[in-house]
Amino acid sequence: MGHAFAARLGANENVFGPSPKAIAAMQAATGDIWMYGDPESHDLRAALAQHQGVGMDNIMVGEGIDGLLGYLARLLIEPGDAVVTSDGAYPTFNYHVVGYGGILHKVPYTRDHEDIGALFAKAAEVKAKIVYLANPDNPMGTWHKGADIVAALDQLPQGCLLVLDEAYVEFAPQGTAAGIDANDPRVITFRTFSKAYGMAGARVGYAIAAPDLITAFQKIRNHFGMNRVAQIGALAALGDQDYLRQTVDNITKSRAALASIAAASGLKCLPSATNFVAIDCGKNATFAKSVLDGLVARGVFVRMPFVAPQNRCIRISAGRPEDLAEVAKALPDALMAARA
Repeated sequence: MGHAFAARLGANENVFGPSPKAIAAMQAATGDIWMYGDPESHDLRAALAQHQGVGMDNIMVGEGIDGLLGYLARLLIEPGDAVVTSDGAYPTFNYHVVGYGGILHKVPYTRDHEDIGALFAKAAEVKAKIVYLANPDNPMGTWHKGADIVAALDQLPQGCLLVLDEAYVEFAPQGTAAGIDANDPRVITFRTFSKAYGMAGARVGYAIAAPDLITAFQKIRNHFGMNRVAQIGALAALGDQDYLRQTVDNITKSRAALASIAAASGLKCLPSATNFVAIDCGKNATFAKSVLDGLVARGVFVRMPFVAPQNRCIRISAGRPEDLAEVAKALPDALMAARA
Protein backbone atom coordinates (compact mmCIF):
# COMPACT_ATOMS: atom_id res chain seq x y z
CA MET A 1 0.00 0.00 0.00
CA GLY A 2 3.03 2.27 0.17
CA HIS A 3 2.72 2.99 3.89
CA ALA A 4 2.72 1.18 7.23
CA PHE A 5 -0.43 0.01 8.97
CA ALA A 6 -1.58 1.93 12.02
CA ALA A 7 -2.26 -1.43 13.70
CA ARG A 8 -0.78 -4.76 12.58
CA LEU A 9 -3.27 -7.31 13.92
CA GLY A 10 -3.58 -9.89 11.17
CA ALA A 11 -0.74 -12.37 11.61
CA ASN A 12 -1.37 -13.65 15.15
CA GLU A 13 1.92 -12.17 16.27
CA ASN A 14 2.39 -11.36 19.94
CA VAL A 15 2.75 -7.59 19.84
CA PHE A 16 3.76 -7.54 23.52
CA GLY A 17 7.07 -9.04 22.45
CA PRO A 18 9.58 -11.36 24.07
CA SER A 19 10.95 -11.30 27.59
CA PRO A 20 13.48 -8.50 28.17
CA LYS A 21 15.83 -11.26 29.33
CA ALA A 22 15.48 -12.93 25.93
CA ILE A 23 16.15 -9.65 24.13
CA ALA A 24 19.25 -9.04 26.25
CA ALA A 25 20.51 -12.58 25.64
CA MET A 26 20.06 -12.24 21.89
CA GLN A 27 21.73 -8.84 21.80
CA ALA A 28 24.69 -10.23 23.74
CA ALA A 29 24.94 -13.18 21.35
CA THR A 30 25.13 -11.17 18.15
CA GLY A 31 28.89 -10.69 18.46
CA ASP A 32 29.30 -14.44 18.04
CA ILE A 33 26.97 -14.73 15.05
CA TRP A 34 29.97 -15.87 13.02
CA MET A 35 29.50 -19.27 14.73
CA TYR A 36 27.01 -21.85 13.54
CA GLY A 37 24.17 -22.66 15.86
CA ASP A 38 24.45 -25.86 17.87
CA PRO A 39 23.22 -28.53 15.41
CA GLU A 40 21.78 -30.55 18.32
CA SER A 41 20.19 -27.55 20.10
CA HIS A 42 21.48 -29.33 23.21
CA ASP A 43 20.96 -26.64 25.85
CA LEU A 44 17.51 -25.68 24.59
CA ARG A 45 16.40 -29.30 24.29
CA ALA A 46 17.65 -30.03 27.81
CA ALA A 47 15.72 -27.05 29.19
CA LEU A 48 12.59 -27.99 27.25
CA ALA A 49 12.80 -31.59 28.46
CA GLN A 50 12.97 -30.39 32.06
CA HIS A 51 10.15 -27.88 31.49
CA GLN A 52 7.90 -30.55 29.96
CA GLY A 53 8.94 -33.36 32.30
CA VAL A 54 10.16 -35.61 29.48
CA GLY A 55 13.49 -36.97 28.26
CA MET A 56 15.78 -35.12 25.88
CA ASP A 57 15.20 -37.96 23.43
CA ASN A 58 11.52 -36.90 23.33
CA ILE A 59 12.36 -33.39 22.05
CA MET A 60 13.20 -32.10 18.57
CA VAL A 61 13.85 -28.38 17.99
CA GLY A 62 13.22 -26.90 14.56
CA GLU A 63 12.58 -23.76 12.53
CA GLY A 64 9.14 -23.04 13.94
CA ILE A 65 6.18 -25.40 13.72
CA ASP A 66 6.03 -24.69 9.98
CA GLY A 67 9.54 -26.07 9.53
CA LEU A 68 8.82 -29.11 11.68
CA LEU A 69 5.61 -29.84 9.76
CA GLY A 70 7.64 -29.74 6.56
CA TYR A 71 10.17 -32.19 7.98
CA LEU A 72 7.38 -34.49 9.16
CA ALA A 73 5.77 -34.53 5.73
CA ARG A 74 9.13 -35.23 4.12
CA LEU A 75 9.74 -38.03 6.61
CA LEU A 76 6.40 -39.82 6.37
CA ILE A 77 4.49 -38.85 3.21
CA GLU A 78 4.92 -40.68 -0.06
CA PRO A 79 2.88 -39.99 -3.21
CA GLY A 80 -0.69 -41.15 -2.74
CA ASP A 81 -0.63 -41.31 1.08
CA ALA A 82 -3.88 -40.16 2.68
CA VAL A 83 -3.82 -37.33 5.22
CA VAL A 84 -6.83 -35.97 7.11
CA THR A 85 -7.39 -32.42 8.33
CA SER A 86 -10.25 -30.00 8.92
CA ASP A 87 -11.58 -27.96 6.01
CA GLY A 88 -10.36 -24.44 6.71
CA ALA A 89 -7.72 -25.35 9.30
CA TYR A 90 -4.09 -24.16 9.22
CA PRO A 91 -3.19 -24.18 5.50
CA THR A 92 0.61 -24.46 5.75
CA PHE A 93 0.30 -28.08 6.83
CA ASN A 94 -1.68 -28.76 3.66
CA TYR A 95 1.02 -27.19 1.47
CA HIS A 96 3.64 -29.53 2.91
CA VAL A 97 1.46 -32.61 2.43
CA VAL A 98 0.60 -31.79 -1.18
CA GLY A 99 4.22 -30.88 -1.89
CA TYR A 100 5.29 -34.44 -1.05
CA GLY A 101 2.45 -36.02 -3.03
CA GLY A 102 0.01 -36.71 -0.19
CA ILE A 103 -3.73 -36.74 -0.75
CA LEU A 104 -5.72 -34.45 1.56
CA HIS A 105 -9.09 -35.49 2.94
CA LYS A 106 -11.00 -32.80 4.82
CA VAL A 107 -13.89 -32.79 7.28
CA PRO A 108 -15.97 -29.72 8.19
CA TYR A 109 -15.92 -27.91 11.49
CA THR A 110 -18.78 -28.58 13.89
CA ARG A 111 -20.08 -25.52 15.76
CA ASP A 112 -16.85 -23.69 14.86
CA HIS A 113 -14.73 -26.41 16.49
CA GLU A 114 -12.52 -28.95 14.79
CA ASP A 115 -14.44 -32.24 15.06
CA ILE A 116 -12.19 -34.86 16.66
CA GLY A 117 -14.60 -37.74 16.10
CA ALA A 118 -15.12 -36.87 12.44
CA LEU A 119 -11.37 -36.50 11.87
CA PHE A 120 -10.61 -39.93 13.31
CA ALA A 121 -13.56 -41.55 11.49
CA LYS A 122 -12.35 -40.11 8.17
CA ALA A 123 -8.83 -41.32 8.95
CA ALA A 124 -10.19 -44.85 9.37
CA GLU A 125 -12.24 -44.56 6.17
CA VAL A 126 -9.34 -43.46 3.95
CA LYS A 127 -6.59 -45.38 5.80
CA ALA A 128 -4.79 -42.13 6.60
CA LYS A 129 -1.14 -42.02 7.56
CA ILE A 130 -1.53 -38.68 9.41
CA VAL A 131 -4.41 -36.75 10.95
CA TYR A 132 -3.89 -33.09 11.89
CA LEU A 133 -5.62 -31.38 14.83
CA ALA A 134 -4.87 -27.91 16.21
CA ASN A 135 -5.90 -27.32 19.81
CA PRO A 136 -6.62 -24.45 20.33
CA ASP A 137 -7.66 -23.94 16.75
CA ASN A 138 -6.56 -21.43 14.15
CA PRO A 139 -8.49 -19.60 12.63
CA MET A 140 -11.46 -19.80 15.01
CA GLY A 141 -9.73 -19.75 18.41
CA THR A 142 -11.94 -22.53 19.77
CA TRP A 143 -10.61 -25.46 21.78
CA HIS A 144 -11.23 -28.91 23.24
CA LYS A 145 -10.39 -30.18 26.69
CA GLY A 146 -7.16 -32.14 26.64
CA ALA A 147 -8.87 -35.04 28.38
CA ASP A 148 -11.31 -35.34 25.46
CA ILE A 149 -8.41 -35.68 23.02
CA VAL A 150 -6.79 -38.35 25.19
CA ALA A 151 -10.07 -40.27 25.42
CA ALA A 152 -10.57 -40.08 21.65
CA LEU A 153 -7.19 -41.69 20.94
CA ASP A 154 -8.83 -45.08 21.26
CA GLN A 155 -10.62 -44.24 18.00
CA LEU A 156 -7.44 -43.31 16.13
CA PRO A 157 -6.81 -45.99 13.49
CA GLN A 158 -3.84 -48.25 14.00
CA GLY A 159 -0.79 -46.97 12.15
CA CYS A 160 -2.12 -43.41 11.90
CA LEU A 161 -0.14 -40.59 13.54
CA LEU A 162 -1.98 -37.73 15.27
CA VAL A 163 -0.23 -34.41 14.66
CA LEU A 164 -1.37 -32.29 17.61
CA ASP A 165 -0.56 -28.62 17.04
CA GLU A 166 -0.58 -26.80 20.38
CA ALA A 167 0.89 -23.51 19.13
CA TYR A 168 -1.54 -21.45 21.22
CA VAL A 169 -1.91 -23.66 24.28
CA GLU A 170 -0.17 -21.29 26.69
CA PHE A 171 -3.10 -18.88 26.23
CA ALA A 172 -5.72 -21.55 26.88
CA PRO A 173 -7.60 -22.50 30.05
CA GLN A 174 -6.11 -25.04 32.42
CA GLY A 175 -6.74 -28.55 31.10
CA THR A 176 -6.51 -27.67 27.40
CA ALA A 177 -3.07 -29.28 26.91
CA ALA A 178 -3.62 -32.94 26.15
CA GLY A 179 -0.98 -34.27 28.54
CA ILE A 180 -0.30 -37.29 26.35
CA ASP A 181 2.58 -39.56 27.35
CA ALA A 182 5.59 -38.36 25.36
CA ASN A 183 6.44 -42.00 24.59
CA ASP A 184 3.05 -42.73 23.01
CA PRO A 185 3.94 -43.59 19.38
CA ARG A 186 0.48 -42.51 18.16
CA VAL A 187 1.04 -38.78 18.72
CA ILE A 188 3.50 -36.01 17.93
CA THR A 189 2.83 -32.69 19.68
CA PHE A 190 4.12 -29.37 18.39
CA ARG A 191 4.79 -26.24 20.46
CA THR A 192 6.35 -22.90 19.54
CA PHE A 193 8.11 -19.78 20.79
CA SER A 194 6.30 -17.70 18.15
CA LYS A 195 3.09 -17.01 20.05
CA ALA A 196 3.08 -16.71 23.85
CA TYR A 197 6.85 -16.16 23.99
CA GLY A 198 6.64 -13.38 21.39
CA MET A 199 9.43 -14.61 19.11
CA ALA A 200 7.70 -15.24 15.77
CA GLY A 201 10.59 -13.73 13.81
CA ALA A 202 13.14 -16.00 15.50
CA ARG A 203 11.55 -19.21 14.12
CA VAL A 204 11.89 -21.62 17.04
CA GLY A 205 9.48 -24.51 17.49
CA TYR A 206 9.72 -27.94 19.01
CA ALA A 207 8.17 -31.38 18.80
CA ILE A 208 7.42 -33.83 21.61
CA ALA A 209 7.20 -37.47 20.54
CA ALA A 210 8.44 -41.00 21.13
CA PRO A 211 12.22 -41.36 20.79
CA ASP A 212 12.07 -43.47 17.61
CA LEU A 213 10.14 -40.77 15.78
CA ILE A 214 12.37 -38.00 17.12
CA THR A 215 15.46 -39.95 16.02
CA ALA A 216 14.00 -40.35 12.54
CA PHE A 217 14.06 -36.56 12.10
CA GLN A 218 17.85 -36.78 12.12
CA LYS A 219 17.70 -38.37 8.67
CA ILE A 220 16.01 -35.45 6.94
CA ARG A 221 16.28 -32.26 9.01
CA ASN A 222 18.62 -29.35 8.24
CA HIS A 223 21.20 -29.81 10.98
CA PHE A 224 22.34 -26.20 10.77
CA GLY A 225 18.87 -24.75 10.23
CA MET A 226 18.55 -23.22 13.69
CA ASN A 227 19.78 -19.67 14.11
CA ARG A 228 22.31 -19.41 16.96
CA VAL A 229 20.91 -16.15 18.33
CA ALA A 230 17.36 -17.54 18.19
CA GLN A 231 18.42 -20.64 20.15
CA ILE A 232 19.92 -18.47 22.88
CA GLY A 233 16.89 -16.18 22.95
CA ALA A 234 14.47 -19.09 23.24
CA LEU A 235 16.45 -20.54 26.14
CA ALA A 236 16.30 -17.21 27.98
CA ALA A 237 12.59 -16.79 27.20
CA LEU A 238 11.81 -20.25 28.57
CA GLY A 239 13.58 -19.29 31.79
CA ASP A 240 11.38 -16.22 32.31
CA GLN A 241 8.00 -17.75 33.15
CA ASP A 242 7.00 -14.61 35.09
CA TYR A 243 7.10 -12.62 31.86
CA LEU A 244 5.12 -15.36 30.11
CA ARG A 245 2.38 -15.06 32.73
CA GLN A 246 2.37 -11.29 32.29
CA THR A 247 1.99 -11.69 28.54
CA VAL A 248 -0.89 -14.15 28.91
CA ASP A 249 -2.61 -11.65 31.22
CA ASN A 250 -2.14 -8.88 28.64
CA ILE A 251 -3.58 -11.10 25.91
CA THR A 252 -6.58 -12.04 28.05
CA LYS A 253 -7.35 -8.36 28.70
CA SER A 254 -6.92 -7.54 25.02
CA ARG A 255 -9.33 -10.29 23.95
CA ALA A 256 -11.92 -8.89 26.38
CA ALA A 257 -11.39 -5.40 24.98
CA LEU A 258 -11.85 -6.67 21.42
CA ALA A 259 -15.10 -8.35 22.48
CA SER A 260 -16.31 -5.01 23.89
CA ILE A 261 -15.33 -3.18 20.69
CA ALA A 262 -17.21 -5.74 18.62
CA ALA A 263 -20.26 -5.59 20.89
CA ALA A 264 -20.36 -1.79 20.57
CA SER A 265 -20.90 -2.31 16.84
CA GLY A 266 -23.48 -5.06 17.32
CA LEU A 267 -21.09 -7.93 16.59
CA LYS A 268 -20.13 -10.96 18.65
CA CYS A 269 -16.75 -12.59 19.26
CA LEU A 270 -16.39 -16.35 19.39
CA PRO A 271 -14.90 -17.62 22.66
CA SER A 272 -11.13 -17.80 22.14
CA ALA A 273 -8.24 -19.60 23.84
CA THR A 274 -5.61 -17.97 21.60
CA ASN A 275 -4.03 -14.55 21.07
CA PHE A 276 -6.73 -13.58 18.58
CA VAL A 277 -10.51 -13.45 18.31
CA ALA A 278 -12.82 -14.42 15.49
CA ILE A 279 -15.55 -11.78 15.18
CA ASP A 280 -18.80 -13.00 13.65
CA CYS A 281 -19.89 -10.37 11.13
CA GLY A 282 -23.36 -11.89 11.08
CA LYS A 283 -23.76 -12.42 7.35
CA ASN A 284 -21.69 -14.20 4.69
CA ALA A 285 -18.15 -14.26 3.33
CA THR A 286 -18.80 -11.38 0.91
CA PHE A 287 -19.90 -9.14 3.74
CA ALA A 288 -17.03 -10.21 6.01
CA LYS A 289 -14.54 -9.52 3.20
CA SER A 290 -16.04 -6.05 2.78
CA VAL A 291 -15.57 -5.39 6.49
CA LEU A 292 -11.98 -6.67 6.26
CA ASP A 293 -11.27 -4.45 3.25
CA GLY A 294 -12.73 -1.49 5.11
CA LEU A 295 -10.45 -2.08 8.08
CA VAL A 296 -7.40 -2.47 5.86
CA ALA A 297 -8.28 0.75 4.03
CA ARG A 298 -8.40 2.47 7.42
CA GLY A 299 -4.98 1.22 8.45
CA VAL A 300 -5.89 -1.88 10.45
CA PHE A 301 -4.37 -5.15 9.16
CA VAL A 302 -6.64 -8.15 9.87
CA ARG A 303 -7.43 -11.46 8.17
CA MET A 304 -10.35 -13.85 7.86
CA PRO A 305 -10.98 -17.61 7.58
CA PHE A 306 -11.03 -19.02 4.06
CA VAL A 307 -13.79 -21.62 4.21
CA ALA A 308 -17.56 -21.40 4.77
CA PRO A 309 -19.24 -21.07 7.19
CA GLN A 310 -16.27 -19.81 9.22
CA ASN A 311 -15.60 -17.14 6.58
CA ARG A 312 -18.53 -15.15 7.93
CA CYS A 313 -15.93 -13.97 10.49
CA ILE A 314 -12.92 -11.71 10.55
CA ARG A 315 -9.92 -12.57 12.73
CA ILE A 316 -8.17 -9.90 14.80
CA SER A 317 -5.04 -10.52 16.87
CA ALA A 318 -4.75 -9.19 20.41
CA GLY A 319 -3.12 -5.78 20.56
CA ARG A 320 -1.80 -3.03 22.76
CA PRO A 321 -4.16 -0.25 23.89
CA GLU A 322 -3.04 1.96 21.02
CA ASP A 323 -3.74 -0.86 18.52
CA LEU A 324 -7.20 -1.45 19.97
CA ALA A 325 -7.94 2.26 19.76
CA GLU A 326 -7.36 2.04 16.00
CA VAL A 327 -9.76 -0.93 15.78
CA ALA A 328 -12.41 0.91 17.81
CA LYS A 329 -12.09 3.91 15.50
CA ALA A 330 -12.09 1.97 12.23
CA LEU A 331 -14.64 -0.82 12.81
CA PRO A 332 -17.86 1.26 12.87
CA ASP A 333 -16.91 3.02 9.63
CA ALA A 334 -15.85 -0.24 7.98
CA LEU A 335 -19.18 -1.81 8.93
CA MET A 336 -21.12 1.16 7.65
CA ALA A 337 -19.30 1.01 4.33
CA ALA A 338 -19.87 -2.75 4.04
CA ARG A 339 -23.60 -2.39 4.78
CA ALA A 340 -23.87 0.32 2.18
